[in-house]
Order: sequence, then structure tokens, then C-alpha cells
Amino acid sequence: MSEVIECRATRRGRLWVAHEPEHGVYGSGRTLRLVRESVEDGLALVGVTAKVKIIPVTPELETLRAAEDARTTALAKAVEALALRRASRSDIALATGASVKQVKLILARPAEDPRVHADPDSATGVRSPAVLP
Repeated sequence: MSEVIECRATRRGRLWVAHEPEHGVYGSGRTLRLVRESVEDGLALVGVTAKVKIIPVTPELETLRAAEDARTTALAKAVEALALRRASRSDIALATGASVKQVKLILARPAEDPRVHADPDSATGVRSPAVLP
């Protein structure tokens, strides 16, 4: 059971309903745990043994995810800017409200090269060098 299949679940009245389109399996339940078990049972009926990850979807949850992504991006920029100004990791953590561990992880990531951009015409989305003036 090493494969993980992601299913988006939406609320329908008092139930969560999920569809796994690749195998044509549906599942439902009053709780997210029950809908996950329902999809796993349906997959087992078509001979697929996999762990199912349920992603609940509502407009409010999508707004929350977008806000979390924006915060993560802003935090990374703030940490990197303070590090360039030679602030200590503990000072960066205090200033940003992040843990020292989060600061270390952010600083350990390679910074994105501003001369490289995503190629929107590429089918693979592979980054290609850009020519800067």
C-alpha cells in the first residue's frame, strides 16, 4: 500500500462525497474518515490497494489554502531579507513569529535564481534560462 491516491471531497447536505475519477470510484460518509474508508473500499472492489488522502473542498477552505500559501511566501521573503541583513536565526524567528527550526529550513532551501523563469509554453513546465538586460 505504498501508492497514495488523492480525492477531493465536497459537502452535499449532511454528507461528504468524493470521486476518484481514474478508477471510477465514488465514496460518501458523514465524516471525512468515513468517506476515505468508503473510497478505499470501492478501490479494493476494482482491485486497487492504495492509501486514500481526502482533500475537503469548499470555497472557504480554498480561501484558507490561498491565504496559507501567501503567508508561506511572505514568511520566506521576510526570513531571506533579514538573513541578508545579517540578523541571527533567533532574531529572525522572534521578528517573524516563526520557529527557529522553520527559519533554518527556509534558509537551507536554495534561493530561486531571478534569471530563471517558468516557461509558460513548455508542456513540462521545466524552467528555462531567461535573458536579462
